[in-house]
Amino acid sequence: MATTTEASWYIPDWPMPPGVHALQTTRHGGVSQEAWQSLNLGDHVGDRAADVATNRQRLAALLPSPPRWMNQVHGISVFDADAGGVGVPEADAAIARRSGQVCVVMTADCLPVLFCDRAGSVVAAAHAGWRGLRAGVLEATIAAMDTAPSNLVAWFGPAIGPAAFEVGAEVREAFVRQDKAAAAAFVAGVGDRYQADLYLLARQRLLRAGVSSIHGGGACTFEDREHYFSYRRDGVTGRMATLIWRDDEVDA
Repeated sequence: MATTTEASWYIPDWPMPPGVHALQTTRHGGVSQEAWQSLNLGDHVGDRAADVATNRQRLAALLPSPPRWMNQVHGISVFDADAGGVGVPEADAAIARRSGQVCVVMTADCLPVLFCDRAGSVVAAAHAGWRGLRAGVLEATIAAMDTAPSNLVAWFGPAIGPAAFEVGAEVREAFVRQDKAAAAAFVAGVGDRYQADLYLLARQRLLRAGVSSIHGGGACTFEDREHYFSYRRDGVTGRMATLIWRDDEVDA
């Protein structure tokens, strides 16, 4: 669940400590047209570059600094957003400790996961499709945060739901080979196909890694055409952004 503040974005509803801020965009509030209507933030999906730039400028107006966009490749590399540098890093997660540094991931069915520690001293965002989940992107993000997993809080953003996420038997086998409990996240469908629950797979992995404070989940990007982009539903489509940052100025 979330608290809606504007149609184009909302603030995730989870127990963030003072000084930690998060934001989830929807498909509304931008200038993109046709398949990308309207707040598409992906510059790699065929949309007009000028429209994407305008959409990103509108998002940036809500943030303390421009987010460090990444080239997401369904891997497990974690980018240190505090490190600076030029260009677009190839990574599927980002962490930050510096005040005002924004971590961001883009999705349109894959699961965005936000992290922070209970003291609000480190934040992270991870892009977790089934390939990244199986490869260990969440575990890699936890390790990069360099704090006890029991000290972390996680939030699941909007992703494709189990009723819409059909996968082959090889996907189920890949997860079950790692953890037999993963079988609970797959429901047999037609033939050798299964309905996969990304939320449950991610929850299982976080719990196994020692993270027990897990929030969010339940939305379905595929079914909720009104609010979310979905690659599996539409093929050519836009991308939402899930963002988190911290600051050193906490109101008394």
